[in-house]
Amino acid sequence: MIILQLVGGIVMGKLPEDASYASAVFTIHQSNGLTILALSLFRLVWRLTHKPPPLPEGTKAWDRLFARATQAIFYVLMIAVPLAGWLMVSGHEGSVNFFFLFPVPHLPAVGSHELWEEAHELLAFGFIGLIPLHIAGALKHRYVDRDGVLARMLPGRREAAPTH
Repeated sequence: MIILQLVGGIVMGKLPEDASYASAVFTIHQSNGLTILALSLFRLVWRLTHKPPPLPEGTKAWDRLFARATQAIFYVLMIAVPLAGWLMVSGHEGSVNFFFLFPVPHLPAVGSHELWEEAHELLAFGFIGLIPLHIAGALKHRYVDRDGVLARMLPGRREAAPTH
């Protein structure tokens, strides 16, 4: 959902603002962003209250640090990107209509619309840089380390099973 939202944001930035469909595209983008924010907050609470399975024995200290840092940055971005978008809309006339069902209240915006627009965009580009890094790490664990870290992400798996 995040990857689709990032692609949609880039495409959306190229749409003419006066196009008849632009308002609907913005509403869907904003609604998806709020959904990602809600799911991310739920996921963060889950993560803080449920211990993840341990990394395999023998995982290097730098690998553990890199994994934890990447995960922490992901959580920050999953919350900060949609929050910055919501603040951007809150500092502008108009409102978010959640999937055309009901209006979403504005946040008390501190700063200008332009500030939050820039923050939203820069944070989204942070995602665009972090996602390939995350994929590369998962592939490294699967094909170089062969330590079962990728397999443990599947539902029902609690232990990392080596694949050699």
